[in-house]
Amino acid sequence: MSAALALLLKLLPLYVTVALGWIAGRFLEASGRHIAGIMLYIITPSVVFSGVMAAPLSAEVVLLPALVFGFCTVIALGHMAVARKLLSDGSAAVIPLSVGTGNTGYFGIPVALLLFGEEGLALYIVCMLGTTLFENSVGFYLAARGKYSIQDALLRVVRLPSVYAFLAAVVLNLSGAPIPDVFVPLFDNLRGAYSILGMMIIGMGITSFRGLAGNPRFTALAFFGKFVIWPLVAIVFWWVDSTLLGIYEPAVHQAIFLISITPIAANTVVIATLLDASPRQAAGTTLLSTLFALGFIPVMIAWVF
Repeated sequence: MSAALALLLKLLPLYVTVALGWIAGRFLEASGRHIAGIMLYIITPSVVFSGVMAAPLSAEVVLLPALVFGFCTVIALGHMAVARKLLSDGSAAVIPLSVGTGNTGYFGIPVALLLFGEEGLALYIVCMLGTTLFENSVGFYLAARGKYSIQDALLRVVRLPSVYAFLAAVVLNLSGAPIPDVFVPLFDNLRGAYSILGMMIIGMGITSFRGLAGNPRFTALAFFGKFVIWPLVAIVFWWVDSTLLGIYEPAVHQAIFLISITPIAANTVVIATLLDASPRQAAGTTLLSTLFALGFIPVMIAWVF
């Protein structure tokens, strides 16, 4: 009970940040679209780069982002096929981002630090990079295909710097080249901006707190994929690896499970805003999932861990 209460208190500042974002959008006319561009093209690549540079890389660890990326892609494509049959308002393109990934950074990192400590946090961040790569490749492409041709959508993906930041960091890390000390405070500040702006943009996307769910079919499908299918996939992988394969230690299973129970990613709103792909629907459903996760995450952690 005390652990669950501590976790709840740890999450409360995130909700205050969402509320501040709503105030900025409602009364200060702050532009979520401009912030989305800054997040996607400047801040997120910086966080990816510094995270990989700080991680202890080995062959098994390097494969973890690819493993999580695969889970994200399979879940996203499966729900995309269902969404195209159920949704006719143009919001189906946002479903892959809604269910495939999660708020593993802004939301998950504070929880991982509380649960795993500093050593476990580094492992969690490596796993988390799989969701970041998905967001900035397959997820972005599928969302862009809702408004652009295949060629235009691929060109937009190629222009995203996060994938290049990841590859550059892997090469530099394995070669033993550190981040120069003079730039360390810069990356620390960008990591803080990543969390604050990422949560605020959710609030900026909500023009009214009435009808947050928007299209009920969209919200139901997004919640089913994010809070039912993703955790089931993580639990099945945990069981298969621990009983049959024996590749990874329990800390990896726990990290992937935590990724699976995070709410819908704030970057879903970032990308939907940038592409003008049902941004209000994305923002409303993301906020509802974030509120839901306040109770969902402590219950799931108490049950599984």
